[in-house]
Amino acid sequence: MILSDTTLRALLHSGALVVEPLEDYAIQPASIDLRLGEHYLKVDENELDTIHLDRPVRYVELTMAEIVIPPLSFMLASTMEYIKLPSDITAFVEGRSSIGRIGLFVQNAGWVDPGFEGELTLELFNANRQPIRLRSGRRICQLVFARMDQPASTPYQGKYQGQRKPMGSRIYLDGESL
Repeated sequence: MILSDTTLRALLHSGALVVEPLEDYAIQPASIDLRLGEHYLKVDENELDTIHLDRPVRYVELTMAEIVIPPLSFMLASTMEYIKLPSDITAFVEGRSSIGRIGLFVQNAGWVDPGFEGELTLELFNANRQPIRLRSGRRICQLVFARMDQPASTPYQGKYQGQRKPMGSRIYLDGESL
């Protein structure tokens, strides 16, 4: 079941759900808008000729209030908000429609596990032939929350727990040799 603004406000007020800092206008009828932070990562194209799944990827870290995403380019960004989900609520990351309509695709692999805590790392892709200029503080995506049928027996405690700033892929820690 997707949670309404009334339920979200009650969960936020009780402290069961944390989204900080939170502006009242960010609470939508069935979601909470999140804003773009000031921290970014882009793959260090000068150091890599190929990205391998079994090795760490080198990134260039950028901190700025305004950034331009070149055409057909990908980068990671953080949300301004720090979130904490209880063990019986999950969330879906969705790009805002107004952002998608200018050709900026925003996601976070689409899913936030129950028990996750941290800033979200967003995957940004400019599908245009023109650059897109973004400013920190702009509402960039929304979280849609759903209550699970029961609390997770093992809430999220994975490799991205507690992250601040965008975090690059840690797939190499999965231990798969495929």
